[in-house]
Amino acid sequence: MIGSMAHRGPDGSEVWAGAEGRLVLGHRRLAIIDPTPASAQPFIAHGVTLTYNGEIYNYREIRQELLSRGHVFATEGDAEVIVAAWRQWGEACVEFFNGMFAFALWDQAKGQLFCARDRFGEKPFLYTLGGGYFAFASEYRALLSLQQVDGDVDHARLARFLVSPADGLDRGDATLFPAIRQLPPAHVMVLDQHDLTSRPRCYWLGRSIRLNRRLTPQAAADAFRDLLADSVRLRLRSDVPVGSCLSGGLDSSAIVCLARRELGPDTPYHTFSGRFPGTSADEGPYMESVAALAHPVRHDVEPKPETLLAELGRFAEANELPVDSASQYAQYCVFRLARQNGVKVLLDGQGADEILGGYEQYFAAYLRGGGADSPLLHSRYGDALTQVQPWHARLPAGLRRLLAHNLGKGSDLAFGLAADVPVERRPPAANLHEALRRDALDGFLGTLLRYGDRNSMAHSVEARLPFTDHRIYELIQSLPVEYLMGEGETKRLLRAAMAGILPDMVRLRWRKHGFVPPQVTWLHQALLPAVEAAVEDGGLSSLWDRKWWRGAIRRFRAGDTSQAPPLWKVLATESWRVHFLGGVASRPKFQPLL
Repeated sequence: MIGSMAHRGPDGSEVWAGAEGRLVLGHRRLAIIDPTPASAQPFIAHGVTLTYNGEIYNYREIRQELLSRGHVFATEGDAEVIVAAWRQWGEACVEFFNGMFAFALWDQAKGQLFCARDRFGEKPFLYTLGGGYFAFASEYRALLSLQQVDGDVDHARLARFLVSPADGLDRGDATLFPAIRQLPPAHVMVLDQHDLTSRPRCYWLGRSIRLNRRLTPQAAADAFRDLLADSVRLRLRSDVPVGSCLSGGLDSSAIVCLARRELGPDTPYHTFSGRFPGTSADEGPYMESVAALAHPVRHDVEPKPETLLAELGRFAEANELPVDSASQYAQYCVFRLARQNGVKVLLDGQGADEILGGYEQYFAAYLRGGGADSPLLHSRYGDALTQVQPWHARLPAGLRRLLAHNLGKGSDLAFGLAADVPVERRPPAANLHEALRRDALDGFLGTLLRYGDRNSMAHSVEARLPFTDHRIYELIQSLPVEYLMGEGETKRLLRAAMAGILPDMVRLRWRKHGFVPPQVTWLHQALLPAVEAAVEDGGLSSLWDRKWWRGAIRRFRAGDTSQAPPLWKVLATESWRVHFLGGVASRPKFQPLL
């Protein structure tokens, strides 16, 4: 199992057995904090054994608190801090942690295995429980190597994700593989050694009971800036080189500028960017404005469709589940560039959109919940404010599908699914805070975090996300919605907080441009033949309506660019089936040695 995840930890591999041979814990090490052998894992101290993935960023502060309570430490790492925190506070230890983590901790005296996952689910905790055994891992491939775990796929869940990526393939405790579950974000679970009974429990809800209207907009921006700066400070802690992802957007640019302020002018700081020269997807001028202010050591990579085609199998296998956009390949290339340049840790802006209100479609929820309307809002985002669905969107799904097929129109991926494949869509959120909670804690952010985890770990790079600091989320949820998206501004709080820190060229951009490659151009240049092969030869025949996809390809060739996103999803899904599922099926299965 740990051999299948060598990419997650190339710096060491250890196995520990205990509980009279009934328990085995394994670990692959990516040495970041205290890279000496003293902090190798599984980490053993005081009758407690820990295997742990991630970082506790505030481990120094917790260590000081535990020292004052009489604890003695033999290492400089955060693994020992987790063990000591468990001994001091028990299950409540996770409430003290500011970090990303998934861990299992065996307490010999209690005869219990304590499992925990960070608040947003940045680090994965997958498991299978039943038939007299419990097994867990950071990746699906490790569990699918066991004889007791079959690789059957929930096709209804897959279809729901393809139609609505915000619904995710691994929401709650379910995953795409019915035989595999996940410990949800912000949950802990205790297993008893005798009967393997489990007690999952949520330890953090992330919501504010009431809005804080005492803070003025400026005071709120100041409080937010201080928290974000402190989050960046904590996430710069490392005993190996740290750098940043840098696009031309607001989020990563804010992190780079705050990191420069924290490090001072003389410390070299490396940034890594994906570029698409000669296309509208390239954000070079915005990157240059940030570089002129923060003076990083810059590194650029230019992902190409031909390279994507050549690496499609490796990329699909690394991600373990289908991905909904070619932007994930660009992210994969950026993390590889960091590793090639000897930078083992990258700060990234993931999470800001879902926590702070960065998508223009959030304005509909903002208005539904009583947010203040304005002419500027309509002039900028009128297309995103439609409160009444067009007549064809209100028709029954079956009738919509029939019309789309007969008229040869539409780009909804649901039209390309077989008629008997069920598709569910969640109702719209009632207000902005509900929309942000849904996407941050039970929706799209979880999917993006999985992409970031798999794409970074594929190259043995650790990705750290300052915007997912739980203190920031708690502040955001306590503020009136006008502070977040009022006056036609997405991420209004971040823009106000970064005044004088970010160049206005970046800070005042109102039209969001995600880190998305030129998919239309890439399809025309190199990928369309592979899409056609996926449609004609794809093994998920029970999922696709081939006639519809043939028509979609014809319409794309004729200039209908709206077909590009669904065509990519067919290619990505079939590549996943061939390379990940096919790879799992071709490898030998193993019996747990218990």
